[in-house]
Amino acid sequence: MKLIGAGMPRTGTLTQKAALEQLGLGPCFHWVNILADLKTQVPLWNGAMDGTVKLPEIVGEFASTTDWPGGFFYRELMADYPDAKVLLSVRNPERWEPSFRETIVDMCYGDNLLGLLSSARTQVDPVWDAYITLVKRMFFSPEGSFPKGYERQALIDSFNAHNEEVRQTVPADRLLVWEPGDGWEPLCAFLDVPVPDEPFPHENDRATFLGRVIGGAIGTLSTWHEEQMANA
Repeated sequence: MKLIGAGMPRTGTLTQKAALEQLGLGPCFHWVNILADLKTQVPLWNGAMDGTVKLPEIVGEFASTTDWPGGFFYRELMADYPDAKVLLSVRNPERWEPSFRETIVDMCYGDNLLGLLSSARTQVDPVWDAYITLVKRMFFSPEGSFPKGYERQALIDSFNAHNEEVRQTVPADRLLVWEPGDGWEPLCAFLDVPVPDEPFPHENDRATFLGRVIGGAIGTLSTWHEEQMANA
């Protein structure tokens, strides 16, 4: 592990993943890795939260992390990988909050298409139900990143508190505070690698998130419906 991403979700973390892999720090573990293999990943990360699974057993083959759950465990990863640097991606809190709400909060609690499809999927897909339980545990439970709830100010307060904690916890020579708009130069200087000739990548986190959640729910519910009709 060469780099630990400590920035909150919805701070350009999918763009970070693409950039880090382009710089040779791949593979990079991101929340999309969980979505790609729910059956394996959900029990592992529950085990990490319980203390029964060691983090290197999950991310030991990865050169970097970004987004959650890696950021949730940034202190433990720093101890496991004492030579790894830490990247704190930041964003204007007022702009971050609706982005976080319209994805992660709505997936878990929303009374809209995203939330209703996700909730419906939990009724027919035990694996998805376990996944949503993990998300709520990691984000909104007393042990999670937002223990004061998901009202607007509570989210912003927890977001700011996390960023300040990272700044206070990570030694200055081991930390880069960075926004995706900063581009290649500060990131490459921090990692001591050449600046690529290619433009800095831009991945649409929101579209990717919504596409995976909504598309997955529709596919699962369609399969369930077909099975019900076949057995009627």
